[in-house]
Amino acid sequence: MDWLGNVVFEDREIENERLELTDKEANYILGPNLTLKNCTLVLKVSARRLSLKQARFIDCTFEVKQELKNDQGWLAASLKGCRFKGRLAGCDFGHWPEYSNLPWYQFGSIEDCDFTEARLDGCRFMGCDPHSLRYPKWPCFTVLEPIRRASELLSVKWPGSFRPILVDVPYRDPPSMTAVTMLAPVEAKRSNTTEEELKAAISRFDFIVY
Repeated sequence: MDWLGNVVFEDREIENERLELTDKEANYILGPNLTLKNCTLVLKVSARRLSLKQARFIDCTFEVKQELKNDQGWLAASLKGCRFKGRLAGCDFGHWPEYSNLPWYQFGSIEDCDFTEARLDGCRFMGCDPHSLRYPKWPCFTVLEPIRRASELLSVKWPGSFRPILVDVPYRDPPSMTAVTMLAPVEAKRSNTTEEELKAAISRFDFIVY
């Protein structure tokens, strides 16, 4: 359905199809009541032109052709057995109902998904089993269960101004965060340190994967 620049997929099930969401003038709205199975979605739009509202993705592949930045819409999607390729920065996935009282944000979930072919920068995973997910390798690194491990993480010295978790500032990481993936070159530059120093620091912890 297409009107006023909106391309809407809702109230149906789509299986074994390739959907190219690449029109930079369109607003793509996926959901509500949408289920996609074994589909490939090619994304080449900004986060503000992609809306997810109670969409369910099962065994789908997301090919992100343009870096997707600060997209919290994934919190309104159910993702199971999906694979991500491409660059994502500042995106949140999973179940974080406190993020918004809009009904579709109560719907989010993520399990058994594969990010090994993605490049994640500051992406967080909420309210899920972090051990069911596969994460990208170095220069990405992922802290598992950072809230539970906060005392360990904050008890050691880190290079530069780098901090793996924020717990005592207004914009602190939420309690529902079960994993966070960061990108070493970005963190090193931001923290006035080097990738080598970061790698040496994170290698001390068996719950940081890289």
